This record gives sequence, C-alpha cells and structure tokens, in this order.
Amino acid sequence: MRTLKDRITGNARNTHSQADPAPSRLKYRLQRWMLTPGIRFGLKFGVPFCLTLAAGGAFLADAARREMVSDTLASFRAAIEERPEFMVNVMAVDGAGPSVAQDVREVLPFDFPISSFDLDLAQIRAEIETLAPIKAANVRIRPGGILQIDVEERTPALIWRSHEGLALLDESGAHVAELGRRAMHPDLPLIAGRSADIVAVEALELIETARPLGGRLRGLVRIGERRWDMVLDRGQRILLPQEHPVQALERVIVVSEVQDLLERDVAVVDMRIAARPTVRMTDHAVENWWRIRELNEGGF
Repeated sequence: MRTLKDRITGNARNTHSQADPAPSRLKYRLQRWMLTPGIRFGLKFGVPFCLTLAAGGAFLADAARREMVSDTLASFRAAIEERPEFMVNVMAVDGAGPSVAQDVREVLPFDFPISSFDLDLAQIRAEIETLAPIKAANVRIRPGGILQIDVEERTPALIWRSHEGLALLDESGAHVAELGRRAMHPDLPLIAGRSADIVAVEALELIETARPLGGRLRGLVRIGERRWDMVLDRGQRILLPQEHPVQALERVIVVSEVQDLLERDVAVVDMRIAARPTVRMTDHAVENWWRIRELNEGGF
C-alpha cells in the first residue's frame, strides 16, 4: 500500500502536469484590443459599410447598369413631381394694371400645366422686379395649382425731361415709364437736365418747400449735374447753390412773403453765394429805371 507521503507527492505531481487555463499573452492582448470601442464600432458598422460600398462600386462599374439606375431614379422622381397635387395650371397677377400684367406674362412664358418643382419662385420674383413699373413682387403657389403673383407698382411722382424725351419717375428716382406728352400728367412736377433722376429725392424736397409759391412753379433744371435752377412763371429763376439748396430756397420765400420780392420785376434771384445773394431785374424794369433816372437828372 502507498503511504500518505507517496499520495501527497503524487497529487502534487499530477497538479503540475495539467495545462494552465490562463490565456497566453498574445491572446490576452488580442481580446483586450477587440474590446476597444473604436474597433467594435468598426467591426459592427465599418466593415458592412465598406463591403456594401465595394459591392455597389462593382455593380455601377458597368455603364449599362449606371444608365439603368439613372433612368429608374428619373422615372421615380417624375412620378412624384407630376402628381396632380404638385401641378400648377394657371397664373394669376394681382395689383397691376392691364398693361403691366401683360408685361409680367411676357417675361414669364410658362407652358402650363407645369410641376411646382420646376418653378424657382425666387428667380421668378427677380425677373418680375426687373420691369420698370414694378416696385416689388410677391410670388407663391396657391392651393388649386395657381401661381399667384402680387405686384406693387411704382407711383409716378415726377416727370423728367432729358435728351431722350419725357419719362415718369417715382419718389426715389426710379424709372416708371416713358411719357409721350406732358399733358398726360399735368399734375406732376417737372424736372430737367442730365442726371436729374439721380437726385430726385432732393428735387421733391425743393418742390415741397416751394409749396407757398402755389401754381407759379414751372419746374427744376439741373445745371452741370451739380445744382438746381428753380423756374417760375413770367420767366423768373431762382439759382440755388450746390450745398444746402433747401435752406437757400426757404430764405427766398421768406423775403418774398415779407417784401413781395418775386412779385416785382425780378428776373433772377441768385443764391449761389449764400453770403451775397443777388437780384437781377428784368430788361423792362432796367429800361424804366434808366428812363426815370434820366428824367430826374434832366429835371434837376
């Protein structure tokens, strides 16, 4: 029989002879590497994506397959865009007169019905606002397949006489329309001269300041693209300076109200030099003055 010592020694020997259950160093590092979040994400999503991309690239490498995919997508898009609820059948123009509305329809030669996906509303609005009589436009698609265009026309505020003829301007100096005859808008003030439209705002301010003159105002003439001459009836003129013309005109009106300056035989009131206003009499007044002086000298 084996003694107790032999049994203990044998058990110890058998224990050392069994395989170590712990993983090797390389396997341990591999397992830890596989548990990294980035690696796990790449294996879960990156590898399938790359495989799908490679398969798609291989499929689309053939020109016939690419054309087939393109035709399929185009037909699918057309089937959606050409649905009845997305079609525009008519165009409505509101806020404009008949002639302006006709101009709007001419610059938008759409062939209805047309898909709303083929309409660039921002570009349509920009094209409409290029028309001279239109100040602003709003474009939208109303339910029922209606292309709704609401326009705001420019309001004529001045008549501008230039070497090209007569033209209507709004309060900002923007061109509204050509004008055949002055009599078509007798209520509008007249300005003349080169580049007078650029300073239309100043011209309107001068015309408003000259309101106490009533119907005597005939118009404003731009001189040398620098300053204004105000033309009154009876051939009278007020020469205004380049700087602060409104204040100079106010001085003339005040003097005229107090001393009836513009009711006398005055041809020109020269305010170009603020410190030295000058008054030029009419030829008839000068002749009378010389005649009176000669009579006085003769009588003396």
